[in-house]
Amino acid sequence: MDGFKILGRDPAAILYGLQSLLAVVVAFGVITGSAADYTMTVANGVMALTVALTTRPFVVAAITGAAQTILTGIVAFGIDGLTFTTEQQGVIIAALSALLGLMLRPNQEPKETAVTRA
Repeated sequence: MDGFKILGRDPAAILYGLQSLLAVVVAFGVITGSAADYTMTVANGVMALTVALTTRPFVVAAITGAAQTILTGIVAFGIDGLTFTTEQQGVIIAALSALLGLMLRPNQEPKETAVTRA
């Protein structure tokens, strides 16, 4: 069964790759300060939602996406006594995207749609 694809690939793989590229942009200081914090957190949430909607089972992608967005928020905004530089944030988020993407991949598949059933 062929599922939904982006550029002929699994949507989760493409989106996690884009997320890692965004983290690299942050690590190199193209986006800095609170703009980087908000951009990383919101982008992670949007990408997590997109992955959850384009793959199945929905629950696996949704839980992974929620964990990733929460962890991104913690890294970006810090918690008492734990703050990271912009470069550290970029590296941590890139690693987190790769790790969670690898953990998610064996447990999900692209969602079948009316377009892919043809």
